Amino acid sequence: MIEFITWRKSSRSSASGNCVEVAQNLPGTALLRDSKLGTDSPVLAVSPGHFAAFLDALKNDRLDG
Repeated sequence: MIEFITWRKSSRSSASGNCVEVAQNLPGTALLRDSKLGTDSPVLAVSPGHFAAFLDALKNDRLDG
């Protein structure tokens, strides 16, 4: 399955390229990893709905921090 994962970097990645990468080409799953670690990065798997809700919260500044 790993060979079918298509990773893409965040459009807001830093100039050094350190950012979050996401793969959304697997049915029913969105995967996230740390780009600076590449294939050594732990991978977080979430449902597409949860990922969409997370992105919506980020875009609308609704995360506690």
